Amino acid sequence: MELKKYQKQVIKDLSEYLELIDRENDIVKAYRSFWAKKGARIGENGIKDYNMALGDTPHICFKVPTGGGKTFLACASVKPILNSMPFTQTKIVTWLVPSTAILEQTIQNLKNVDHPYRQKLDCDFGGRVEIYTKEQLLNAQNFSPSSVREQLSICILSFDSLRSNKKDGRKMYQENSSLAPFTNYYQSPETLIDNVDNTSLMQVLNQLSPIVIVDESHNAQSDLSVEMLKNLNPSFVLDLTATPKDNSNIISYVDAKELKKENKIGRASCR
Repeated sequence: MELKKYQKQVIKDLSEYLELIDRENDIVKAYRSFWAKKGARIGENGIKDYNMALGDTPHICFKVPTGGGKTFLACASVKPILNSMPFTQTKIVTWLVPSTAILEQTIQNLKNVDHPYRQKLDCDFGGRVEIYTKEQLLNAQNFSPSSVREQLSICILSFDSLRSNKKDGRKMYQENSSLAPFTNYYQSPETLIDNVDNTSLMQVLNQLSPIVIVDESHNAQSDLSVEMLKNLNPSFVLDLTATPKDNSNIISYVDAKELKKENKIGRASCR
């Protein structure tokens, strides 16, 4: 499954922004420079200035209409994002989804080595890819300090599983002896979550500083959701949505007309 013309433009936009971050060494200046190069105005009567809800963490958004292949774009984005980071960055992604149906669909597709999404990841990472469910992570099933060093690890979780005031989220914050080996490799004690056991899955993810992909990101705009993202201590956050909120840092728009040109609208195989 090759990237469509409009999808290639999205990845090109991402790569250009990543290059500007490296050049400017400032995510806000990079954002302003990115849109200035496209002839767009930042500020009043133009594109809103960069929203720093997550501080110095790069946090950008793709606006992609329904049927535009958001999941495939997310898969194609992982390699350029990781390539822009220091070689010491752990190749780990926390992939957040808003519902059980999307959770199950995403897990099924990314675990299936015959599916185009997984094939894209395998191609980009030499087949060294592991997809984890919440249960596999909590049980440390093929999830260890050595495994995350040797492969691309994608942890697929629901929003609710990370929200500690939800019943489904409490296990993520509980003591977990199965994950204790990770504590020997913690390198950022200053980012640890207060009043949460160091062996919990949330602390492990926090110390791995994952790339975070937020599917249907318009569902993750509350104060609680922002806190959830901060707790992950992300190295980069990529939002995917057809209906971004006003405070989204959009770097690429997909026009529905482009989908029509390539017969994408209405195809059930793409999200």
